Amino acid sequence: MDRLTLERRQVWIYLAAICAGLAIGSAAPALSAPFEAALWPVLALLLYATFVQVPLLHVRDALRDRRFVLAIALGNFVAVPLLVWGLLHALPPDPALRLGVALVLLAPCTDWFVTFTQLGQGDGARAIAVTPLNLLAQVLLLPLYLWWLIPAGSADAAFRLRDLLPVAAALIGLPLTAAALSERWIEAAPARAVWRERLAWWPVPLLALTLFLIAAAQASTVRTAGTWLATVLPVFVAYLAAALFLARALAHLLRLPVHSARTLAFSLGTRNSFVVLPIALALPAGWEAAVVVIVWQSLIELFGMTACLWLVPTRLFPSAR
Repeated sequence: MDRLTLERRQVWIYLAAICAGLAIGSAAPALSAPFEAALWPVLALLLYATFVQVPLLHVRDALRDRRFVLAIALGNFVAVPLLVWGLLHALPPDPALRLGVALVLLAPCTDWFVTFTQLGQGDGARAIAVTPLNLLAQVLLLPLYLWWLIPAGSADAAFRLRDLLPVAAALIGLPLTAAALSERWIEAAPARAVWRERLAWWPVPLLALTLFLIAAAQASTVRTAGTWLATVLPVFVAYLAAALFLARALAHLLRLPVHSARTLAFSLGTRNSFVVLPIALALPAGWEAAVVVIVWQSLIELFGMTACLWLVPTRLFPSAR
């Protein structure tokens, strides 16, 4: 099996991992604590393996196409936060539920965004170039967005976030720093490029293992989460539909070429669920809904992106005849 085939089948791999985790977690609830303890090093390794694929030392390359960068910035960091603000008002006033939705929808994806762009006939080179901008901007802006969105729903949530953000910054910052150092080491000698290729195989199995551990550790929470999942399902579907509309509007406004417009659509439609997982996982007891909601969104997104592989290049941004 080549890596492209693995990535094409990733949605089924993740679904199988979650089902297996729920089955084992339900059958052996005493293993919940060991599963949760194992989750942290696996998640750190997943973040590192994914960040290595991001050209962190080549942010300047992304700035060459200014119209495309402007579209990405306006879409992901202006229009999407306003959209999320509106969608949160459609949710019950549950702080954990709203926090999970806000976390996952505010962070643009940096991993399978590139994969789906390539599969959906977008511009893979521009997708790769813009990923470090998306990553760095979300790390800097996410605390501001949460300060803006969450206190309106719960002062207690805001207090907890102030405590958690330094921890989350360390959990994300350490793999990010290690990835930047690895990138510098790899680029110092052409023969070392093979290590980047080898690490490119890691994200799918590591994310599958992460989802398995989360499902196994949170099996009891998932069994009682039917109402939460039913509540956020239409919100996540509405988000994806609105993201495609925003991409079409921005592409028309900025006169983007077809392949760049498709790339913009996949950028706005995909979210960085695993990068915000450390924040949700570090929440105290009683806030497990945030973790479940983030995992649920990633599954909905994967099925949605499968549909977008046909919709974006044939209906939203068809090639000129």
